[in-house]
Amino acid sequence: MSTHKLGIIMNGVTGRMGTNQHLIRSIVAIRKQGGVALGDGEYLMPDPILVGRNEKKLESLAKEHNIERWSTNLDEALDDSYNQIYFDSQTTVRRADGIKRAIAAGKHIYCEKPTATSLEESVELARLANEAGVKNGVVQDKLFLPGLLKLKRLIDAGFFGEMLSVRMEFGYWVFEGDWQEGQRPSWNYRKEDGGGIIVDMFAHWRYVIDNLFGNVKSVSCLGATHIPERIDENGERYKATADDAAYGTFELDNGVIVQANSSWAVRVNRDDLLTIQVDGTEGSAVAGLRNCKTQHRVNTPKPVWNPDIENPFDFEDQWQDVPDNAVFDNGFKVQWEQFLKHVHRDDAFPWDLLEGAKGTQLSDLGLESWEKRCWVDVPDIKL
Repeated sequence: MSTHKLGIIMNGVTGRMGTNQHLIRSIVAIRKQGGVALGDGEYLMPDPILVGRNEKKLESLAKEHNIERWSTNLDEALDDSYNQIYFDSQTTVRRADGIKRAIAAGKHIYCEKPTATSLEESVELARLANEAGVKNGVVQDKLFLPGLLKLKRLIDAGFFGEMLSVRMEFGYWVFEGDWQEGQRPSWNYRKEDGGGIIVDMFAHWRYVIDNLFGNVKSVSCLGATHIPERIDENGERYKATADDAAYGTFELDNGVIVQANSSWAVRVNRDDLLTIQVDGTEGSAVAGLRNCKTQHRVNTPKPVWNPDIENPFDFEDQWQDVPDNAVFDNGFKVQWEQFLKHVHRDDAFPWDLLEGAKGTQLSDLGLESWEKRCWVDVPDIKL
């Protein structure tokens, strides 16, 4: 057995997503399983160095998870040739600068999205990485959710016939911070700090739509700031300057219509925090984070509108669950393993910085549509 070590700079992992999904459930989990299996007794072992601004948090996190290396000096980490990969899960306003420095240092890039706060800067990152010849990838985690993998299975099998429409409902109530602490950091609600649900979620919707349903052709979006004031982590009241809800409609190049509601000011009355309903001529499906259920054409009930009698149908009971038929690993971890193999032996990895730029583009166009109150076309992106 032989093990190949990969030094990874992990910048910004003291935040909630960076700690839980990228460090603990991805890199630490990969290390505990003995690395990424390459076959023939070969393994890839990630060797992270945790980088950030808070020395105490870094030291505590490294000690808790048996990680030997941590630093508050990003330049030193970038100068070390042992570190081959730079990973960034900082806040959006800090991300582009870190990536540019890492590209200049010749590091392969893996990062969260949005990759930058504007389309121009996102495209610049993709161009710089391309010119430098470094491999690069962007987290597209929702593609690896069990529910969406089951939905993809249905699409590949032709279950829907002609796909007609998609309805996506995402969100939950984020407490204002007065009588219950909020579940999201306060910067999410400040536009000047890179906050806003359009910037956050349209980057997700772009890769979900493009990879499952068709390429986005045009967008219409209405945003809103439903909760005008919130309480931050220090108990201070502040004005919410960013949108906390977005109501979007997307026209795809194959004629499919996608409606996507995203909100941090909605109380959940559905199967999951995210549900995606796909309707087609031969059948329909509803996917959540882990589960997916279907209704085929031959099993579709025939209701008649009559408000004068009790509803005779149990609509929810007339759907069938799609079986797992597989063991689903953590989606962040699965994509990490794919990127590590991409760096080591050039395995395919299609979700690069240019794909990340498409997410930023859709966010920008959504904001433009909201401002102008009109449909906006989605042009091709060129480096």
